[in-house]
Parts: sequence; structure tokens; C-alpha cells
Amino acid sequence: MTERTGPTGPTGPTGPTVVRPAVDADLDAVAAIYGHQVRTGHATFDVVAPPRSVWEAKLSSAHPGDHFLVAEEAGAVVGFCYSGPFRDRGAYDRTREVTVYLTHAAAGRGIGRRLYDELLARMASAGVHTALAVIALPNDASEALHRACGFERQGVLRQVGRKFDRWIDVAWWQRMLDE
Repeated sequence: MTERTGPTGPTGPTGPTVVRPAVDADLDAVAAIYGHQVRTGHATFDVVAPPRSVWEAKLSSAHPGDHFLVAEEAGAVVGFCYSGPFRDRGAYDRTREVTVYLTHAAAGRGIGRRLYDELLARMASAGVHTALAVIALPNDASEALHRACGFERQGVLRQVGRKFDRWIDVAWWQRMLDE
């Protein structure tokens, strides 16, 4: 599908795509997108979909570097991204881990890029120094997205997750936000 650009960004099959902060009413759609990946993919190492309270906690985070955004088309959430803690020790406070998930229909239309561009801009404005992403391998599309968004691959941890009866490697990606 060829991406068209409208006043709010790419125009999908159902109209313009709007990237905005998530609200409570979005959490069921977010959970459905993520739950699909839990059941069918290896982009997450969760093997059971998390309860709604996990999404509520992300939404209510008071840390200035934590953001939770959705992409919406015609009133339907088609993707989301968020930033959150890398580790809970104080010295990591200005380092945040990021992630993005899309519906199958939203993939390949520039929506992941729009979500990340907005997320990374918000993080930089909040004083975040480093954004980290972990990508389960293989995932050529996710690696291409992160590369396009200015991330650099830092290394691979071999066979750190086991899902669907196989060992899975992960690649660490990093983008400096205040250089």
C-alpha cells in the first residue's frame, strides 16, 4: 500500500492517522494488540497477556521520561508505543526503554515511525539522555524501523528467551537523545 500524507500524517484505509497520548479508553485496544503478539509472535517474551492493571500503571506513570502514545484511525487504535524504566536504580533515571506495537493492518505504512518520532521528541524534551530498545530476532522490520529512527545496534544476547519451543536471541539498540 502506498502511504498518503494528510494534515495529521499518513492516511490509512480508514482516514488520517492521528498520534496522540493514550487515555484509559484506549487500554482495551492496546491490550488486544499486545495480546495478539503474546499469543502469536516473539516480539514480546510475555507468554501470558498482562492484566489491564499493567497498562493502567504505564498510563499513570509520573516519571517525566515515561510517555504512552497511540496511533488512531477512524476512532480505532492501530498501534501504540511507550517509554518506561530501563532499570529501577537511580543512576539509570535518564535512560528509558522504548517499544512499539502495531496491528497487522497498520504495519508497513509509516505508523511505527510516526509513533517513535513523537515519543523520542517527548523524551528528549523531558531530559531523557538515552533510549534503549530490545528486539527479538529475527525481526528485520523492527530493526529497519529502529535504524530509520536513529538507533544503533549495540549487540546481541544469544538464546536469552524461550518461546514456542525455541530459543530466541535479542538485539540491543540505543539512541542518544541529547547529543
